[in-house]
Amino acid sequence: MLAEPKGLSVFYPAPPRDLDGMAAFASFVRRLGAGRLWLGQSFHLESQMALAALAARQPGLPLGTAVSLAPLRHPYQAAVEARTVSVLSKAPYVAGYGPGSLDLQERLLPEPYGSPLTAMADYATVMRRLLDGDAVEHRGAAHTTRYVLPELPSPGVEVGLGVLRPGMARTAGACADVAITWLAPLPYLADRIMPALRAGARAAHRPVPRVASVVHLAVRRPGRDLDRVAFAAVGAHLGSAHYTDMLRRAGLDVDPGRPREAAGRLVGDGVHLTGDPKDIAERLRAYRAEGVDEVILNVTGVFLTEGARAALEDLHAVTTAFQS
Repeated sequence: MLAEPKGLSVFYPAPPRDLDGMAAFASFVRRLGAGRLWLGQSFHLESQMALAALAARQPGLPLGTAVSLAPLRHPYQAAVEARTVSVLSKAPYVAGYGPGSLDLQERLLPEPYGSPLTAMADYATVMRRLLDGDAVEHRGAAHTTRYVLPELPSPGVEVGLGVLRPGMARTAGACADVAITWLAPLPYLADRIMPALRAGARAAHRPVPRVASVVHLAVRRPGRDLDRVAFAAVGAHLGSAHYTDMLRRAGLDVDPGRPREAAGRLVGDGVHLTGDPKDIAERLRAYRAEGVDEVILNVTGVFLTEGARAALEDLHAVTTAFQS
């Protein structure tokens, strides 16, 4: 298993449209020390291609996706792309994948995954074996792979799965290197996700994957409407049944038909972290104390409502408080 970044990592807070914006956040991450810059699925600049281009500008920076959508590519192509980014960046890479929504599967696949858990287990396992140099013979419901990757040394790739609920956590425990969470309340992580990860790993007789958690935040500042910031960051997710199902399992009263109200609840219930930088830093330390290996700071709401400068100011304030 590759060594994880120390301290905090950063999520690039919007689908990228150019490299200059990404480079500003990459420079910030480099100043942090050993953090990683993460990118979500982008339909503007394609995520892996954007990261490969960024790697040429700023080699040596660890990168990752949280998460790319499996229906967009065959796992062989995913393995080739992941190793490419690692080689070009001269750093370990995390290739995080998820099945996407049912609607997305219906739009892109001949038919939706019969079982997203089985599909992602197959996907992650095939990727891992290809990256390990195995000649893979796999025929599954979602794809067929009878191939091997040509040998090419790289700093290394970890295969991650996006985890919302205990079922996918057990799946990740059985086959992934990293479990990547998004918008998951800390008690839910500790009480539901971590035990499921351990159970999946135990059943598969393998080490427990490390956990990388994307944590949304905004510093409380004069005149800042934190509910508006939270809605800008996650409003689309709060209109989605599988995200609101996860939040309801965590004990939050949210309704996909009322995403603005749900955004305010995330702020009030401490899922979208707010407060002064010291308050936020203390709550980030709680994630580490509960076993989260990599805490990924997400300031998307600030970025979308106030711009890149304000987002970077929040990141600087919080990371300074965390490291002090």
